[in-house]
Amino acid sequence: MIEALLPEAAVASDVFGPDGSATLYPEEAALVARTTDLRREEFTTVRACARRALAALGLPPSPVLPGVRNVPQWPDGVVGSMTHCAGYRAAVLARDTDLAMVGIDAEPDLPLPEGVLESIALPRELAWVRTGAGARLCRDRLLFSAKEAVYKTWYPLLGTELDFEDADISFRHEDRPSGGPRGTFTARILRPQPGPEGRMVNTFTGRWLSEHGIIVTAITVPAYRVASTVQSRPGTARYQGG
Repeated sequence: MIEALLPEAAVASDVFGPDGSATLYPEEAALVARTTDLRREEFTTVRACARRALAALGLPPSPVLPGVRNVPQWPDGVVGSMTHCAGYRAAVLARDTDLAMVGIDAEPDLPLPEGVLESIALPRELAWVRTGAGARLCRDRLLFSAKEAVYKTWYPLLGTELDFEDADISFRHEDRPSGGPRGTFTARILRPQPGPEGRMVNTFTGRWLSEHGIIVTAITVPAYRVASTVQSRPGTARYQGG
């Protein structure tokens, strides 16, 4: 599903539910030994997705351990992102010679819990969500997912915190003859900072899709242009998906 949002340089693996064949390395298993069955299943299945993506890049399997702010620690030369929600788990990876960073998120296409929207949305975003009441897409959940994808791209790339109110996001729909709604989004960073090449990073663009009751969002940053505007090309706490 999420591969529809990605450029050719990225590889994806996703599943709609538990993977009974998935296993963990001992150091991974130790991290979830005292958690709930659901947490262990999500943790295990999304790592199985990550190892399949590593194989698609021609790389051997390896543990995927969380680092600072739970950012997954990938093998040298690899960038990536993982996500899981009720009914869906996914990992997207790429060589760092092709992409500088990847940020993905998945959410159920259901309304946010009461009070969450007001805590994440800027006034313009809040107005956009409310004008879509009754549509077949939960705009509040799409906004939340896009902001999570922004953070999952920003933090590993820049190494600094970004709050929900620091990204002003606008969305566009694409006309489709069939299938669920999809489109693009632009995130204007309200606290821009210099990127790895010294240029100010103040905008991300990404893609989104809603199918099978799941909303997915994805941002990919080309390695050759970490510039003021970085974009994906077609083809609550801040938790980094693992």
